[in-house]
Amino acid sequence: MIEAAGVRKTFRAGDETVDALRGITLHIPRGSCSFIVGPSGSGKSTLLYLIGALDRPTAGTIRVDGEEITAMTEAEQDAYRRKKVGFVYQSFNLISNLSCIDNVLLPYIPSGVTDELRARATALLSQVGMGDRLKHRPSQLSGGQQQRVAIARALIREPLLILADEPTGNLDRAGGDEIVNLLRARQRTLVIVTHDRRFIAPGDFVFEIEDGLLKEGTGKPFQVPDVAPAT
Repeated sequence: MIEAAGVRKTFRAGDETVDALRGITLHIPRGSCSFIVGPSGSGKSTLLYLIGALDRPTAGTIRVDGEEITAMTEAEQDAYRRKKVGFVYQSFNLISNLSCIDNVLLPYIPSGVTDELRARATALLSQVGMGDRLKHRPSQLSGGQQQRVAIARALIREPLLILADEPTGNLDRAGGDEIVNLLRARQRTLVIVTHDRRFIAPGDFVFEIEDGLLKEGTGKPFQVPDVAPAT
């Protein structure tokens, strides 16, 4: 599903050059749940944004669903994001003066919202446990409820790929479990950036980044370590 080869990303910070990614090569299988983990500043969110075509690498290639997104024009990347990618952010990114259902329908508002789309948004909000809060605004919701609305918005286009950047960062453990389980239930290719490893389950793919490099031995399905019996 996702193939990255020799991906590098360099930024200018004043007079300094910052190497955010220093040559990432990885494969993420279709339909898998993958976690990109690492300390703050390691480059994990940068990699997620490159996979989502929100930015371009300085070097290297990224292919998603057989298409090289790094070779696309800006218009082609816009179409790729609209048709294939659903984004979920830590900060929710909801519009404060819009209701839950209008936040979900936000991607369609410029071109017009049909009755069919409104019915789909209503169904999605019900599926994530927000069916009784269609008219509520973000200020009337808890952090977990806002994230549920953000997930429904990410799913409204029925994307092949869901990219989530620290989706549990503003939630407690119970709320985080609920959000990750909601994302897993969609049965799409799911990539989650996080610093919290508690949500990783057996069989999930784990990619650990440190100082812009993929650590050796990562990128494999997670297995629960064997625990020696007490003696």
